[in-house]
Amino acid sequence: MVKKIGITGNIASGKSQVENYISQLGYKVIDADKISHEILNRDKEVILQVKNIFRDENIFNPDNSVSRTKLAEIIFNYPEKKKEFEKIIHAKIKEKINEILNNTHNENFIFISAALLFEAKWENDFDKIIFISAPLNIRLDRLIKRNGYNKDYALKRIMAQECEEEKIKKSDYIIVNDSDLKTLEAKTKSVLENLLKVN
Repeated sequence: MVKKIGITGNIASGKSQVENYISQLGYKVIDADKISHEILNRDKEVILQVKNIFRDENIFNPDNSVSRTKLAEIIFNYPEKKKEFEKIIHAKIKEKINEILNNTHNENFIFISAALLFEAKWENDFDKIIFISAPLNIRLDRLIKRNGYNKDYALKRIMAQECEEEKIKKSDYIIVNDSDLKTLEAKTKSVLENLLKVN
């Protein structure tokens, strides 16, 4: 039976780098963030629901697709609207993931990358969970350089998420991303080898 492995991590932890490396090694990786992107671009029902939630805000690009950048900024400032939005999008993402899983055969492991794995209460859906951790100062620096945020806003984005300590307690494997890419890949490979032994 296929083993479902969750990959998660707080903002700017390096989750995408781990996900990419696992994919390069030939494992099947389902990216919940990419699925979310597709839903917000193509699912007319969801787009209408989102438009209704944020009816007083401009969340659309000129081509009428949902602007993820605008949406992220608005959601951050409206906790109640954030809950409404996440309830809709999480259900749709899970539906799509299950559809992919049902159509996947001959795989020993399937990795599912989801930044909001714990927030969506999906932890019981996985056989094992890998959490990518990184020191606060490194994550802060990445957000400032990668996203162009000022320090105060970057710190607010980090602090808005559930703290790493709580998520680490609920995870099976922890990868600390506090060095370079080569080191991160070596740590990831070690976790994969451990998973293979357990299997």
